[in-house]
Amino acid sequence: MELLIVISVILIMMSVAVPVYKRSLLRARETTLKGDLFTLRRTIDEYTYDKKKAPQALDDLVTGGYIREIPKDPITGDTNWQVTVESDVMQMLDQTDPGVDDVHSSSNLESTEGTAYSTW
Repeated sequence: MELLIVISVILIMMSVAVPVYKRSLLRARETTLKGDLFTLRRTIDEYTYDKKKAPQALDDLVTGGYIREIPKDPITGDTNWQVTVESDVMQMLDQTDPGVDDVHSSSNLESTEGTAYSTW
């Protein structure tokens, strides 16, 4: 009987601890995503201002020595970032080739804030 009570208490504690742990892991991934997006966007801007043209792909940031490697999207677990090309950059820098202007997560999941990761 005592063993049954101990096992029941352990199961109750686990049923509370597991969801809290999973939520904390998700928040950690979201924080990492925000940091990676900030770094990538800042690096794209630095590349654009230094080279007087936007990078053609994220790999240009690595070959140009601006970052060591393209970080993995913490939500998808891959380096398949969704890049956007804006015409404003082309007009601002008088360039003819479109280039990467912004980057987003390629995940179609919803964050804990209620917005899609791809809109961050």
